[in-house]
Amino acid sequence: MTDGGRASPAAPLSPATTAWHRFRRNRAAVAALIVLTAAMLVCLGTLPWSAPRMRVQALDQARQPPSAAHPLGTDELGRSLLWRTLYGGAISLSLGLLAAAIAVVIGTGYGLVAGYIGGRCDELMMRAVDVLYALPYMLLVMLFAVSIGARLEAAGAVGAEWSRFIVLTLAIGGVSWLTMARVVRGQVLSLREQPFIEAARALGFSTPRILLRHVLPNLTGPIIVFGTLTVPQAILQESFLSFLGVGVQPPQATWGSLAADGVRLLNPVEFEWWLVAFPCAALALTLLSLNFLGDGLRDALDVQGRT
Repeated sequence: MTDGGRASPAAPLSPATTAWHRFRRNRAAVAALIVLTAAMLVCLGTLPWSAPRMRVQALDQARQPPSAAHPLGTDELGRSLLWRTLYGGAISLSLGLLAAAIAVVIGTGYGLVAGYIGGRCDELMMRAVDVLYALPYMLLVMLFAVSIGARLEAAGAVGAEWSRFIVLTLAIGGVSWLTMARVVRGQVLSLREQPFIEAARALGFSTPRILLRHVLPNLTGPIIVFGTLTVPQAILQESFLSFLGVGVQPPQATWGSLAADGVRLLNPVEFEWWLVAFPCAALALTLLSLNFLGDGLRDALDVQGRT
């Protein structure tokens, strides 16, 4: 349309549309998103078929190299490594996503309260975070896994394999929120002095309403970026715990436990390279894609970035 013979200026793009345009220009991030979407669809979509095959044993076909019948080879019990890798991917991705969600919820809530209330309460809460930072990270996870896992198994609420999955998810998520709390607290300290927050206080809005309706929406960018970068961290931590023997219980498997099993079977006489190569390749590709995706989201949601 025109106004007096002149074209009217184009309507400004919304922040979400602007972020999406920035994200699409990042080819590495787009490729990472495609890879992760495909991995999740394949691993989770084949779960009804891969889960039953985790218990199938065929000792006469143990440790067979990749072939037409078994594209990724078989393990020491004759189980198809292809199905085990797909099943392990479903467990690893689920654990990483759930642990990241737990860390985001705890860290966001903690940082919101500490940053908005401020004063002595803020100092006490952040000193507690400093104390937790000083403790050995993996030791906290292992102690949590051993203590809570034994109680779940004794209660008989779930099987041993799923109790270990639940405990690892809670443990990794329960100690991964510290950085999120610091990030959110720093953002809230700057937001609480903004005019729109002062106006909300003047109108008599309650503290929970101000935090949920006015402060939290302005933290969406940092929260999304942190959550995306926490997923590979959680997957990598579970893989490290699997190497220490504190990972998931057989016959359940993750990419980390599959790699640990492959390393355990390596010897100079028989080199079953496929037992290590394929799980490690899947793990490395997923971690790399998650980091590229996190970097792309960070650049896209940067309000000071270029439009």
